[in-house]
Amino acid sequence: MAHRLDALLRPRSVAVVGASARPESMGEWALKNLLKGGYEGSIYPVNPGYDELQDLRCFPDLGSLPERPDLVVFAVGDQRIEAALDAAIAIGVPAAVIMSTTIIDDDGVPPLKDRLQRKINAAGIVVCGSNCMGFYNVRDHVWACGFDSAMHEAPGNITLLSHSGAGMSGIIDCDERVRVNLAVSTGNELSVTMDEYLDFALDLPETRAVGLFIETARNPKGFRAALEKANQRHIPVVAIKVGKTEKAARLAVSHSGAIAGNDAAYEALFDRFGVQRVLDMDELATTLILFAELHPVAAGGLVTLHDSGGERQLLIDLADEAGVPLADLGKETVVELEKILDPELPAVNPLDAWSRGGSNYEQQMTQCLSLMMQDDGAALGAAMLNRAPDGVIYPIYLNYVQRAHVESGKPVALVAARQGTGSDEVVVTSTHAGIPVLDSVPLFLSGVRALFAYRDFLLRDDDAPVAVAERAVAEWRSRLRLPGTLGEAGALELLADFGLPVSRTVRVNAGSELDEAAESCGYPLALKTAVRGVAHKSDSGGVVLNIGDAAQLAEAYRKLASSLGPEAIVAPMADEGVEMILGATRDEQLGAIVLLGFGGVLAETLQDVKFALPPFDAAHARRCVDSLRLRPLLDGVRGKPAADIDSFCDLAARFSAIVDALREEIEEVDINPVIVHERGCTIVDALIASKRKQA
Repeated sequence: MAHRLDALLRPRSVAVVGASARPESMGEWALKNLLKGGYEGSIYPVNPGYDELQDLRCFPDLGSLPERPDLVVFAVGDQRIEAALDAAIAIGVPAAVIMSTTIIDDDGVPPLKDRLQRKINAAGIVVCGSNCMGFYNVRDHVWACGFDSAMHEAPGNITLLSHSGAGMSGIIDCDERVRVNLAVSTGNELSVTMDEYLDFALDLPETRAVGLFIETARNPKGFRAALEKANQRHIPVVAIKVGKTEKAARLAVSHSGAIAGNDAAYEALFDRFGVQRVLDMDELATTLILFAELHPVAAGGLVTLHDSGGERQLLIDLADEAGVPLADLGKETVVELEKILDPELPAVNPLDAWSRGGSNYEQQMTQCLSLMMQDDGAALGAAMLNRAPDGVIYPIYLNYVQRAHVESGKPVALVAARQGTGSDEVVVTSTHAGIPVLDSVPLFLSGVRALFAYRDFLLRDDDAPVAVAERAVAEWRSRLRLPGTLGEAGALELLADFGLPVSRTVRVNAGSELDEAAESCGYPLALKTAVRGVAHKSDSGGVVLNIGDAAQLAEAYRKLASSLGPEAIVAPMADEGVEMILGATRDEQLGAIVLLGFGGVLAETLQDVKFALPPFDAAHARRCVDSLRLRPLLDGVRGKPAADIDSFCDLAARFSAIVDALREEIEEVDINPVIVHERGCTIVDALIASKRKQA
């Protein structure tokens, strides 16, 4: 099936503008890489200074070529790129690679990059770049890259897409265990965004895993669609997302013109679509290798074999820290292991099977790993062993894992306790044969965590999002567009109209109205300011709680009115419970996001919240709640009853549906606190900022 990127990634002919014989120049590498990759189409070097390059006829300009090339690789500097692009547009070139930064001193208005983008869009050219290293379509032998490159022999099953050129080359050129079918340095994405490359890669039959080095999603809608396509095909996506800190986000703008976006929004996006986020390039490479060679894994945990008691103990600590479950061995497995092990060795997972060593150690180690991996609780096995003094892997170690793999039918890896070389012939051969040999226990465990997390993601059986009343949606869309602000009373009214459990409130504007309000609500009472512009009432002395009688109410109101103004709200005190928070905000790229977590006056201090894309169901809300640091508080502490988590999760799901329905009208929502009782929950306070004006 034809794809929009075919002319770029599968060209029938390629011209290299700026091709050169100057050693280690972009023009030399661009031409050499096409030849090195075994490109089978026509190659046209273009440079008026040469008659021949690399045994190929060299042409003075694009107009002299015998045919219009599908792809032009521009190996020219920033001062020459605009004229070179104009020449390509003049002959109707459909695709190009622009590696130059497109930044020039004393530039005009609009700047060079903007001028190029306008011309590219007007001509409909498909462009990789600018400010990129190009791409490697190893599958189809198209290496359109203007930089030095390692040899990439056979097309692999990993796709790597990177906004950073080094993010691409640092993975594919530095570790032979990572085999790519397609790697792209996308750069500034003047016309083709990362989601389009991802869409292309997902159609390649050998793609088993995709790695992303991402600064931002320039086409959020397309990015979500591509991630959904990956889910439908059960192809895992692993991502480094930079710009998490404010400083890194600012630098993203100067690097590629990218606005990094709210990191919380990307966390929510990745969680929704099962993207496995990693922290650095080592973790990215390890995780991609595991997905490429071992995915999918069945239910269960990790079993590991050791020849050191100390390293076994270290593995237990590291697995706990990484959140990787270790399998509990069944009784039958334990009995069989005890028959093999020396008496002083406990038959447990992780297993130290060495002890006294002896002439039969190889047989003993092999049998032990095989038995553990055949256990019903084992999803994945690993032999954790050390490299030889010269840094290479002992080939005998492979006997353990190969036999265990054959006898159990389950995936297995060999993991060296310390870093070695990924280019060791035994390491590369074994990895490409489906038994990865990896370095660093923490890196391995981070990859296993991703394997298990993606497995569990695919097993999710979420319900459809909660439906909201169309009548209420229509009414509040109209009201939120009117001049003025909602205030707390209006915010609570909105939530109540959608059926959420809000506290009863009575608005008062004078002391003479207090008795009627108190009679309506009943003591004990809460009194809160309703003056416009007071967002955090507790910080301003605008909240008085546990008012027990009329005298206390009158005195509290007198002080409140004198300091903040006469407008106030009277409400009954809610029953005891755990204070939680629900909220929503808008990311300029990804749209609405919902937050849920622990609330109250310490909400900003605790920062114990999770983010999710609306709408979602109660099961998704429950996963968010279960991941909170203070989650045990909801189970009851110091004699307090357990909180009704199910009720809160149901409320969160219904709230997310409201946020989604009013996404064009609402800018921000803060519901704090939501008091979660032993049975049910109550919304006590709320703020809503509409797009027209903050409430």
